[in-house]
Amino acid sequence: MIDVNELRKGVTFQVEGDLYRVLEYTHNKPGRGTATIRIKARDLRKFNTLEMTFISGDRVKDIRLDYHNVQYLYRDENFYYFMDMDTFEQPAIPTKLVEEYEGLLKENMEVKLTFFGEEPLDIELPTSVDLKVVSAEASARGNTATGVTKQVITDTGLKVQVPGFVNEGDTIRVDTRTGEYLTRV
Repeated sequence: MIDVNELRKGVTFQVEGDLYRVLEYTHNKPGRGTATIRIKARDLRKFNTLEMTFISGDRVKDIRLDYHNVQYLYRDENFYYFMDMDTFEQPAIPTKLVEEYEGLLKENMEVKLTFFGEEPLDIELPTSVDLKVVSAEASARGNTATGVTKQVITDTGLKVQVPGFVNEGDTIRVDTRTGEYLTRV
């Protein structure tokens, strides 16, 4: 059990059998009375986000998570398949768990999977990924004085806003946390 004052962004805990990861944390101490801790948390099984309020001194159950370095292999209709780099096992991860990263995953990419016992909970990508541009709008000729952007489609199907000088066939680096263009490679 851990005190709710120890909850910070990224901490995973359990309340009434449900697993949560803290997204935002605020500590409010009024002039009189007890302090309250407000968090925004993501339910790791139902994939929804909710706000929770605790009174200072409350306790929640701390959980032990296991992390495995894995390599992305392929996907089918219901699952994404990875290979554990240490044991060579191939866990099948439900599509719902990975769908928010769908355009950022490339075959043979190494990622980190988080497990609670045998149950996969989360996937952590590297901070950036290099993707090939397969479709790009034509740039407006002479319109280079301002920060003109256009939308491109990468080889994984991800749509990204990029500067006007990026063309079809270029390789771009994308931030996996925000999905935004970083640089041309």
